Amino acid sequence: MQIAGHLARQFVCVQTLCCADLPSVNVVARALFGRYPKGVEPKTPPLFNDDPPASGGYRLEDQIGYVLRRVTQRHLSLFSEMIPDVTTTQFAVLARLAELGPQSQNHLGRATAMDGATIKGVVDRLVRQGLVQTSADSQDRRRLTIGLSPAGQALFAARIAAATRVSTRTLGPLTPAERAQLLDLLSRLT
Repeated sequence: MQIAGHLARQFVCVQTLCCADLPSVNVVARALFGRYPKGVEPKTPPLFNDDPPASGGYRLEDQIGYVLRRVTQRHLSLFSEMIPDVTTTQFAVLARLAELGPQSQNHLGRATAMDGATIKGVVDRLVRQGLVQTSADSQDRRRLTIGLSPAGQALFAARIAAATRVSTRTLGPLTPAERAQLLDLLSRLT
């Protein structure tokens, strides 16, 4: 089976660059899925081993932050290709507002895992695009309430299917069971 890449040693390459000769991919497979791909034996120490390699080397390909960044880059590329209207963070705000209704900027930031400065910038851009509306809170005039505008509601509704396809394509090289396991494991890290 070949999906969005080449078949490398009984598993599908999911990295942007060829990873056929990167032993860390085997280690990641073992760490994430509890097994090595069929017929593949590890070439490096297990991922997340606190002890440095005997050689004292540091392999970037074995670092979780690097692997996550590579996956994020792939996901962002797919997202911008399929949903060019907004960024992933802007879409997250639209999704939370569609789900929860109008929110204070502070609550919206927490609901989308964004700090105060980031959520303010995202909301400001969405206001300029006409996708959200702001109003003073009825109980606390100092607090700003953000809600979807009619244009924001329409854009979000029109892009739900594309957003689902982005996630499907991002996780495409994995089986349904591996997708569920990966999402479960990653949720434990948040």
